[in-house]
Amino acid sequence: MWRQRSRDAHTNERIGFEPERVGVDLARARVENCERFHRSTSVRNSAEKKTRLLVYDAHMEPLYRQAIKRSIFGSIVFLILIFLPAGTLAYWQGWVFFAVFLCSTSAFTIYLALYDKPLLERRLKAGPSNEPEKSQKVIITFVLATFVASIVLPALDHRFGYSTVSPVVSLIGDAIVILSFLGIFWVIKENSWAASNVRVEADQQVIDTGPYAHVRHPMYAFAIWLFAGIPLALGSWWSVLLIVPSLPILLWRLLDEERILRRDLPGYEYYTQRVRARLIPHLW
Repeated sequence: MWRQRSRDAHTNERIGFEPERVGVDLARARVENCERFHRSTSVRNSAEKKTRLLVYDAHMEPLYRQAIKRSIFGSIVFLILIFLPAGTLAYWQGWVFFAVFLCSTSAFTIYLALYDKPLLERRLKAGPSNEPEKSQKVIITFVLATFVASIVLPALDHRFGYSTVSPVVSLIGDAIVILSFLGIFWVIKENSWAASNVRVEADQQVIDTGPYAHVRHPMYAFAIWLFAGIPLALGSWWSVLLIVPSLPILLWRLLDEERILRRDLPGYEYYTQRVRARLIPHLW
């Protein structure tokens, strides 16, 4: 046996065969193959991820374009509604209010674009034509009319000098507008189904957390303050009286919306029994 091993060793030396080196080479080859496999898998996964992102971006680009176009168009309309009735560009209350409103709405759009794109798409579908219920088409037309009046009438008041509002009061009005938008932001952050129109989605659920734990319609509760803050921000006492026709219209929309939610949203009837207040906690 010793002679056989010696002969095998001598033969291996003569042909240059080294078993230990062969084992090392095989192990190294396995490692290289594994590394090559992982690299190819990583490249493939990266390519698939990029493809998914491209498809996603291609799908979302129209939504972004629509949001940008809507913002630009809305800004132009706002400038016309403020400064055309005022008859002058020397209207600092109008410029401050425009900056406050533009920053607030832009912040909403950016937040939704980053964190809640489905809600952004729902919020962009605003106006009477996007309301599925005939009653809501009529109601939202009145809502838009009173909102436009809350901008145009204070500008006319500034032009003809019907009322005098101190700069401090105008700035308080801007603060009310900001606080109102912060409240609405709280609502949309809590409720991803808070669309601009009244409809029930297929997978919609009842939201009973955040502001919805206190009142059933917190967005309307915060939006009412806009009709008080906007006239003051634009320097008009008389235009605050627009709250008188605005409040019944908002209540009409609220009650009609409750009718639709009771009919179409499972669990909403039980929610109304747990949260009694509609707008004001413990009162109504």
